[in-house]
Amino acid sequence: MASGFFAILDDIAALMDDVSVTAKIATRKTAGILGDDLAVNAEKATGFLSSRELPVLWAITKGSLINKVIIVPIALLLNFFFPIAIKYILILGGFYLAYEGVEKIVEFLFHRSAPSHGEPAPILQNDPEAEKAKIKSAVLTDFILSVEIVIIALETVRSESLTIQIFSVSIVALLATIGVYGIVALIVRMDDAGYKLIKRSDNKGFLSALGGLLVKSLPVIIRILGVVGTIALILVSGGIFVHNIEYLHHLLPTVPGMIKEMAIGLVAGLFMVLVITGGKKIVSLVKR
Repeated sequence: MASGFFAILDDIAALMDDVSVTAKIATRKTAGILGDDLAVNAEKATGFLSSRELPVLWAITKGSLINKVIIVPIALLLNFFFPIAIKYILILGGFYLAYEGVEKIVEFLFHRSAPSHGEPAPILQNDPEAEKAKIKSAVLTDFILSVEIVIIALETVRSESLTIQIFSVSIVALLATIGVYGIVALIVRMDDAGYKLIKRSDNKGFLSALGGLLVKSLPVIIRILGVVGTIALILVSGGIFVHNIEYLHHLLPTVPGMIKEMAIGLVAGLFMVLVITGGKKIVSLVKR
């Protein structure tokens, strides 16, 4: 009995050892898109009043966890029973990401309101509908990026047993949410940390200077993340198209991959903006 029990423990230890190796490889493979995920979601989690930043971020984090709970088992089942469906799901998600990125550029170039001292306009605390809309948008974008992360992780461990696939992909999905939103939380609370350092040091010395730097750096970091997040959306969408559509994969082989992915993402995004804008106009005309 005892020997059987220790044999089971030995099997579990061996399994966990295999899972740790495959999860490490899968995490390395998804590192690029995790960086994109960080940039996109940090930009989406900002622009709120200080008192609402953490509640909003927690709402987005819960949405991200729910996304992973939905995506991981569906991806595993599709990979087993109907693997071709994964490709088409990724392509549809690519169109959404391209639209999100290009729509931001169009909004900035043609529909931007007058700037207010260079600061991002916060969503007011008494505007719960606007807050809910931004949370919903962030969770939806996270869903698309999560699909890409899970699929890449799954591709990495495709040759392993089903048990190792389940554990490895689940670990990568969980680390993606905890890691990304943990870093986002640190970013959006930089100014509060800076004010506390200034107050604790009585506005003197190194701690005060460090606090001032944190406070002044936050708006700059938010603006940078806004730009990086938009570029990331377009690049990720272009990468999805290039890696999942055979014609685009072999198109312009001499052009650097990043430039080709950016160009394809821009074209797809412009197409989606035209389609959605035109559709909205048609609907409004029909309603009249």
